[in-house]
Amino acid sequence: MMTLDLFQSPSPAGGRGVGVRGVGLNQILRITTDPHSQPFHPQGVRRWVPRCCAATLPQSRLREKGVGFALVVLVTLGLAQCASAAAQVLPRPDHIVIVVEENKSFARIIGNKDAPYLNALAQRGVLFTQSFGITHPSQPNYLALFSGTTRGISSNSCPLELTGENLGGALIAQGLSFVSYSESMPQAGFEGCRYGAYMRKHNPAANWKELAAFNQPFSALPTDFEKLPTVSLVVPDQNNDMHDGSIAQGDAWLEQHIEQYAQWALTHNSLLIVTWDEGDYIGENRIATIFAGAMVQPGTSAQRINHYTLLRMISEMYGLPILGESANEKSIAGVWKSQPADRKKAKFK
Repeated sequence: MMTLDLFQSPSPAGGRGVGVRGVGLNQILRITTDPHSQPFHPQGVRRWVPRCCAATLPQSRLREKGVGFALVVLVTLGLAQCASAAAQVLPRPDHIVIVVEENKSFARIIGNKDAPYLNALAQRGVLFTQSFGITHPSQPNYLALFSGTTRGISSNSCPLELTGENLGGALIAQGLSFVSYSESMPQAGFEGCRYGAYMRKHNPAANWKELAAFNQPFSALPTDFEKLPTVSLVVPDQNNDMHDGSIAQGDAWLEQHIEQYAQWALTHNSLLIVTWDEGDYIGENRIATIFAGAMVQPGTSAQRINHYTLLRMISEMYGLPILGESANEKSIAGVWKSQPADRKKAKFK
C-alpha cells in the first residue's frame, strides 16, 4: 500500500485547489511504497497546504492509472472531510495575553457608557454574546480556566497547595512559556493570601509551588512585547478589576495598561483575551468575553463558550494536552481570519 496526503488551499488562479503533500518546498506529491524507498518528486508543481486528510491506494493501481487517477480518488474520498477540517484550523498566536476582570455580568459591561474602552474594543474585535462563568464564587472559575477543573473548590479559601496538570506547566513542558502577572503583588513567587489590593484567590498560578518563578508582579510585564511569554495571565488588583473599584475605574485601567498591547497584537500575530471570572449572582452567570488581535475577524459570535472552552482553544493552538473538563468542550470556531499559507504550514511541522 501507499499513502497520499490530500490538501485543500487557495490555488494560484483563485478559488480552491486540491493537491498532495510533497517533501520539498516546491513539490506537492509524496509517494511512499515502503520505509526504505526514495520519494518521487514531480517537477514544476506548486506546494499546497495544510494537510487535513489522507487516503491509501494499492501501489499497483497507482502504477496502472497514474498520478491523475490518484488525485481523483483522493478528491472523491476526502474533499468534503478536508474542507470541513480546514474550516476548523486554529491560528497559532506568537503571544496571548489573557486579562481577567471581576464579578460583572454581560449586561453591566456591554452598552454601558461607563465602559467606553471595553465597548470600543468589542467593536474592533470579537464579542462573544453567549459566554459564561462556571460557578460562584471567584476562585473556582480561575482554577477552571487554568487547569480544566474547579478541583472541588467551592470557596475563596486560601492558601491552596495544588498539584497536577495546569496550563502554565503544559506550556513549559512543551518548550513554550507562561507567566502570571498580578498587580500589587509585592514580589515574584509571593505566597501570601493578600497584600494590599492583591488577592491570591484571583491568581491561580500561585497555588502550584513549581510555578513560583513564573508568578510575577504586574510590574514585571515586559514593555517590549516581543519579550512576552507565549501565554500571559494578567490579574489586575481588586481596585482595578471591577471587584472593589468601579466599572469606569477598571475600564480606564485597561485602556491605560492593555491598549498598547492590543494595538501591537494587530500587526504581530498575537491575541488579547479579556474576560470575567463570573457574573453577578443574578441570572445565568453570563459574562462578556472579547478577543482582539491579528487573527481575529471583527464581529460578534453567539457560540456558547466558558472558561473550559478558552482553555481547550489555547491547548489546541499550541498542541498541549487537553486538560480536565475542557475535553468536553469544542474549540472556538468561526471568528478567525484566513491564515497565510506559511502560518498554516507551521502547524503541521
